[in-house]
Amino acid sequence: MDFEKNIFINCPIDQEFIDNLLKPILFIVIKNGFNPRVSLEISDSGQSRLLKITDIIKNCRYSIHDISKVKSKASHEFSRMNMPFELGIDYGIRYSGLETFDTKHFLILEAVKYEYMHALSDISGFDTKAHKNETKELFKCLYS
Repeated sequence: MDFEKNIFINCPIDQEFIDNLLKPILFIVIKNGFNPRVSLEISDSGQSRLLKITDIIKNCRYSIHDISKVKSKASHEFSRMNMPFELGIDYGIRYSGLETFDTKHFLILEAVKYEYMHALSDISGFDTKAHKNETKELFKCLYS
């Protein structure tokens, strides 16, 4: 696959997110001639999941990081930290000093504008887009 046309999609993998947001993201990515790349695409039990994800990220010029589920909803529920962690990996690769990765671009999505700052204050100042967990709002985020 082509680095210039690949988009790493880093998002929660639960049925509600898949149905309401991931499927529309995939539709838009493919409709616009890009190749969506997700962590579930590689099924190799002989390779660690983190290495698989890092390899995918290295092969994508673009990425969409949805960090809308960094906050737990119920008492005794853990927040979802995989998405911010993968954003950090992508960020590290982008600023690794290797010329190949200087052209990487990110789109960071969240449900409520600036809510990420409570959990990820180190990335304050990044331009995020809020989809409000709604497909219609997601389209606005991806096309604006």
